[in-house]
Amino acid sequence: MSRLIRFERTGGPEVLQWVDCDVAPPAPGEAQVRHCAVGLNYIDVYHRSGLYPVPLPSGLGLEASGVVEAVGDGVVDLRPGDRVAYAGGALGAYSERRNIVADRLVRLPDALSFEQGAAMMLQGLTAQYLLRRTYRVQPGDAILIHAAAGGVGLLVCQWAKALGATVIGTVGSDEKAALAQLYGCDHPIVYTRERVSSRVRELTGGEGVAVVYDSIGKDTFLDSLACLRPMGMMVSFGNASGPVESFDPGLLGKMGSLFLTRPSLFAYSARREDLLAMAEELFAVVLSGQVKLSINQQFPLRDAAVAHRELEARRTTGSTVLIP
Repeated sequence: MSRLIRFERTGGPEVLQWVDCDVAPPAPGEAQVRHCAVGLNYIDVYHRSGLYPVPLPSGLGLEASGVVEAVGDGVVDLRPGDRVAYAGGALGAYSERRNIVADRLVRLPDALSFEQGAAMMLQGLTAQYLLRRTYRVQPGDAILIHAAAGGVGLLVCQWAKALGATVIGTVGSDEKAALAQLYGCDHPIVYTRERVSSRVRELTGGEGVAVVYDSIGKDTFLDSLACLRPMGMMVSFGNASGPVESFDPGLLGKMGSLFLTRPSLFAYSARREDLLAMAEELFAVVLSGQVKLSINQQFPLRDAAVAHRELEARRTTGSTVLIP
């Protein structure tokens, strides 16, 4: 017998249920993993609330770390006892143990804890593709990252700084500004006090930034476009404030022939060889000390609803993990 978080209807955190379940032996191509830590991410809120519809009833969560307990037929590169981590695949990471397609698992280096593994995979791989593939940040670039004190934000600040960029970030308070600055943000902007695009233009001598990484969505979209230099890249990778409203693509031309993309980790890591290369680069920058993980909250997995309330109220910073 095992336990997991399940929801039978969409809604607020109160729909999350802590229930018993049986876990079958792994099918061919699968591995059974006993979770030691589970990552909390804003996409979990999208699934729970119905913004990203899923068949119900459903498990929740896309990221965890743990130990392989069994493997199904055809799995040759993993064995029981291996330390692993993952991000993506079917929902169900909010569980004590589960079966998962084995090619989504990567071996977790011994020098990294299970908590680090659970905190870094989805957010860290997101930072990797944003900075190294969607728009490949170059030395001397000025960039803007929204929610700079969040899990992805703190990773992007450090990594972009190590790449030689000038990092501008938005935050919601002076406390979060200080945290972002500690992690490499050169110019934190408290968005409740300043118009972000005006401040960005001031900081860049009127030029604008090369790229905006925007996970906020509706509330920031148009002002984010106004932050870009001509032929700059708008990377919309989340909808924390709601989905972006329809707009005329001609606006991109009028604002300087801007580029717009809506990337997802699951597209960038769909091929196993890409997933392994991304994870290798992520582990390398963390183990080198260039990027430090900031795990600032831990909750028991059974209290996932409490963790969701804290996340949605913007009372969290850095990464949050759930412990089974």
